[in-house]
Amino acid sequence: MEKDSCRPFMFHSSSYLNDHVGFCGSIKQSPSDFVVTEIDTSGQLVTEIATDHRSKETLSEQLEICQQNSKRPRLSSPELYVEEERCSIPDDSALCTAEGLPPSTREVEDFQYDNVFACQLDKVDTLDSLLDDSARERLRLFACNVKDMWNSKSEPAVHPSELSLGPFLDKKDRASLHCAIRKQYPFLITVTKCGEIVVKANQDYQELCCLVSEEEACGFLKFLDARMEDSKFAFRPDGNKEHRKKVHHFISKKFGKLVETKSFSDSQQSAVVVVRFRERSGFRKRTNADLRQKQEIYTAFTLRKENLETLEAIGYLSSELGVLSSDFSYTGIKDKKAITYQAMVVKKVTPKSLKELGRSIEKKGICLSNVRSASQPLRLGQLQGNHFDIIVRNLKQHSNDCPASLKERIFEAIENVKKNGFINYYGPQRFGQGQNVQTDQIGLALLNEKLVKAVRLFFTPEDTDDPVNKAKKYFLQTEDAKGTLAMLPDFKVREKMLLRALNRYGINQEGCCRAWLSLPHSMRIFYIHAYCSKIWNEAASYRIKTYGTKVVNGDLILAEESAANSSLNAKVHVVTSAEEMADKYTINQVILPMVGHNIQYPANKVGEWYHKRLARDELQACKFRLPALQLNVPGCYRHVLKYPHNLTYSFIEDKENEKVTGGSLLEDSVSSLSMSFWLDPSCYATVCLGEIMKCDI
Repeated sequence: MEKDSCRPFMFHSSSYLNDHVGFCGSIKQSPSDFVVTEIDTSGQLVTEIATDHRSKETLSEQLEICQQNSKRPRLSSPELYVEEERCSIPDDSALCTAEGLPPSTREVEDFQYDNVFACQLDKVDTLDSLLDDSARERLRLFACNVKDMWNSKSEPAVHPSELSLGPFLDKKDRASLHCAIRKQYPFLITVTKCGEIVVKANQDYQELCCLVSEEEACGFLKFLDARMEDSKFAFRPDGNKEHRKKVHHFISKKFGKLVETKSFSDSQQSAVVVVRFRERSGFRKRTNADLRQKQEIYTAFTLRKENLETLEAIGYLSSELGVLSSDFSYTGIKDKKAITYQAMVVKKVTPKSLKELGRSIEKKGICLSNVRSASQPLRLGQLQGNHFDIIVRNLKQHSNDCPASLKERIFEAIENVKKNGFINYYGPQRFGQGQNVQTDQIGLALLNEKLVKAVRLFFTPEDTDDPVNKAKKYFLQTEDAKGTLAMLPDFKVREKMLLRALNRYGINQEGCCRAWLSLPHSMRIFYIHAYCSKIWNEAASYRIKTYGTKVVNGDLILAEESAANSSLNAKVHVVTSAEEMADKYTINQVILPMVGHNIQYPANKVGEWYHKRLARDELQACKFRLPALQLNVPGCYRHVLKYPHNLTYSFIEDKENEKVTGGSLLEDSVSSLSMSFWLDPSCYATVCLGEIMKCDI
């Protein structure tokens, strides 16, 4: 473990994880040196989305490919599958026919024979045609291990929790493989990670098997996968009311947006739980608000921006389109000093209107592509990660480094981080890198309900003389909101929204409260999250300095075996003394809480540190609920360590400008290093580079 002598202060840290020497260099000398491309939930780069195809390889798309000859109507509701790419195809047998229902159920008016689900399934590709012998055998053994683990009391760590079948570049091959695996092994699920097929145990299947027979669980999941309109599925007659209630509750929690359940009595004083799909239009009774939401127009597109903040780009677009900034949805904030590509959805704007923006926005460093209709907005965190293409220039050794090959230092540093990972700090851009006032300072003022102070911090100017900073200086000197409004350019949407409210309600506690409420929720919570991120960074640094990489008593672990529908805190396990002595866990399993009102703190020195640190900011009595600002901060958890995926690198020769594949120890005639890798959501490439280089970047 090496002390950090030059980590930028924005990281709020003082420790590195690896003990290599590192090297010096410069990043972001031009936006093209730092290219960020979002990876959607299906593992596809957003730059590869075609406008004439669906934006994501979802379950519905896989089913369409696998059953392309089918003429039966299917439900298009995607609520069941959000975070993972899954595909399930039933066997070539009927799941539920009228003969399979008890007599009294068949006699119920709503369940006539011709409405009951009875289907023949189309053929799909077999595993023999998609996988070689070795891969099929590994899959078979993994499936057996899953079943053995469920049927016995063996230790969960005995078998791996997932199986990788390797990359499949062709989209149709991936969809066919999803279908074939689920057809043969209905108790497994498959997900795609950057083109790689990963197989996991289906926890829903396991949990349902605790309530009904395995045959019924299998039939129910096949019923869901087929998604036939007007179809129904009946579980076996059950005379135990409490048990039936558990079945109702399980289906409602896991699949309630897609299906509904009812119990029907039979002639033998038992009852049958019958499941049917909800109507296309949702519930039978719809409010006016529901109808308005249904008629809402959404347009999806890929945003390319250069040397712009995400919110600044949204400000430009909202000004040009005549809509609110809150009408835009996205999965996360991207770097400013970079070229970035990310998915976005805008409400109340048609694809035609968006395409007509043309060159007017290109002058601002914005380009739109893959414009297409969408059915719903995006959510924060609705992505698989981000891909980075980075060039590090002006390479040199640290000034205190002993004579050694620069390329040896680079090779050692990169290989160490590939193997050991990096501390998962929030990056400097989270806090407003290089600004006189950091975003976490505004967040702290909001949490302390010092709303006037928060406004003044927000309008603190930078040390430049451009029109925006002139306007901010004028406001702080005069508190003339109306005059400041006239000085600001139209694209400064946040500033203008605050100023309009301040001009109307005054610059006092109540007026500033109304001003903050004039901002969209996502913008208000952004500053609170910045403060929470700062505390997490400091906590991670303290945890590594205090305990190193050893997992100790009181550490928090995210339990992998918890029920899928359990609360987040129910999934958090506190490491015991016995588990510490047995070295049961590794540091890459340890999590730390993001402060909030509904999180658990470590039961060791780190937990004590949290309470002292919050008290220092006068937040010891803070409930992280701010009714006046309509903000609720429950908190969450974040892994202490993360790893770069598929990290490759090459050297750029100074003279010939040629690239040489990383790993070969060349002569030190290199001035630049090209790197390519991808990171999980909410991980920062600048933090990963800081761990590799061990210098200010």
